[in-house]
Amino acid sequence: MVETKENLRKQFLEKRDWLSADWIEIASKQIRKNLGKIEQYRKAQTIACYHSTGSEVKTHEIMQEILSHGKTLALPRVEGESLVFCKVEKFEDLEKGEFGIMEPKQYCKTVDRFDLIIVPAVAMTRTGQRLGYGMGFYDRFLAGKKTPTIALAYSKSIAKNIPHENSDVKIDIILTEDEIIHSEKG
Repeated sequence: MVETKENLRKQFLEKRDWLSADWIEIASKQIRKNLGKIEQYRKAQTIACYHSTGSEVKTHEIMQEILSHGKTLALPRVEGESLVFCKVEKFEDLEKGEFGIMEPKQYCKTVDRFDLIIVPAVAMTRTGQRLGYGMGFYDRFLAGKKTPTIALAYSKSIAKNIPHENSDVKIDIILTEDEIIHSEKG
């Protein structure tokens, strides 16, 4: 039986939503430590990230670390069918957006160039195939970009296969609490 993206998404989200808050906190800290081992992250001056919500890998400390090192933090704002990344200098620059996710306020300046892009994932394969939330925002945003990408995911979110289309963009590095996976992208 061939799994559909919708079925896989539902299965992985249900599994993830059963994780305890304590487990998520511990795993997120380990993922943050693994992120610190990545040279592209350490050298990057302008980093696109996301504001975690629900059972996603927590990004608050990652964002705080980026800001405290004097680097440029860019977070997405939904505008129509697109993600627009804007510079965030402090957490007060955020407000609840269209999907209930914290995003930059209107006065935040747009950022077009990044040294690194950190993306959320519902599930990932070792080959860099990403399963998102099904709306295509990140695939549209990443299309044609050469900037290195990192997905943050729990080890329980690594799938053997994910159905994919030509519009799906592969991710360079997958970070879990257990390992750093350099995908076979390309």
